[in-house]
Amino acid sequence: MAVPKSKISRSRRGQRRSHDALTAKTLSQDAITGETHLRHHMTPDGFFKGRQIVVKGDDE
Repeated sequence: MAVPKSKISRSRRGQRRSHDALTAKTLSQDAITGETHLRHHMTPDGFFKGRQIVVKGDDE
């Protein structure tokens, strides 16, 4: 069983945990529609970088 040879200080423990914080997702606005979307993802309407990538059609 792995047992530390000496006690880890509060400072050392805090340095390790400083990288564990969660970050908020980065959002962008489409140039044409102004919709908010995730970076490097298309908008719900199918636009990406100001161009329409996916055309939504009627499901018949």
